[in-house]
Amino acid sequence: MDDERRTYRITVKGRALDLSARSHVMGVLNVTPDSFSDGGRFATPDEAADAAMAMLADGADIIDIGGESTRPRGPYGEGARPVTADEEIRRVLPVIERLAVRTDAPISIDTTKAEVAEAALSSGAGIVNDISGLRFDPRIAGVAARHRAPLVLMHIRGTPDTMQADPSYHDVVTEVREELAASVRQASAAGVKDIIVDPGLGFGKTLEHNLTLIRRLGELALLGRPVLVGPSRKGFIGAVLGLPVEERVEGTAAAAAAAVMNGASIVRVHDVRQVKRTLMLIDAVRKAG
Repeated sequence: MDDERRTYRITVKGRALDLSARSHVMGVLNVTPDSFSDGGRFATPDEAADAAMAMLADGADIIDIGGESTRPRGPYGEGARPVTADEEIRRVLPVIERLAVRTDAPISIDTTKAEVAEAALSSGAGIVNDISGLRFDPRIAGVAARHRAPLVLMHIRGTPDTMQADPSYHDVVTEVREELAASVRQASAAGVKDIIVDPGLGFGKTLEHNLTLIRRLGELALLGRPVLVGPSRKGFIGAVLGLPVEERVEGTAAAAAAAVMNGASIVRVHDVRQVKRTLMLIDAVRKAG
């Protein structure tokens, strides 16, 4: 597993990123009013950019900026409210533009819309993170290919509004891997060179599904792509620990550590400093002896 991971490299805006050297942390920056954990935190683009710079200072390798909530229906309300591409662009572009002149760290745009991806990549972003795995807007693959941008393909069943209604799998790991393989083939056919896969913890999965995916994450190595995992503050952590979203830092760090030990190259989190420190130790353990 570790030998496979050591071969993974991607190129972001002409800059090589070796995902094999160590675990990489993607910091979450939501500029939305309704995200489940951190919606409505930033009154201005400058405040959002300052928060991104703070995450970079804490050890983030990538900043992932999102302008549309994917909050599921359930304990956080009636689920995410869809927004137009124009509204999403209005939210994310001022932050991307400010951040791009302050750092050369990779900026990722978290979107399912080709128009948003195009605008973001043209304004300083270098990675596209599509939580739908090209299911919602297949044109995103062409946008990423034209910009030579890495593309994250996440697995999801249903939509953010319906995905947690009654998720069912015969074998969650096998089915997630097969469905991600289809997304990878689609992106490759469009000309995308650097593809990252994400099993989509919490997106159409039960508690048991999420835990099984983390435990058997190494099976996704069969896809031949680096794996990104986003456990941050999610409901399955709250279910195991019996804790509200604001008290899930330790659970997030534990899930991130387990994911890295089982093959993940990148973890996507809100609590960058704590997870970065955790993964520094995990990397040392992985490389020992």
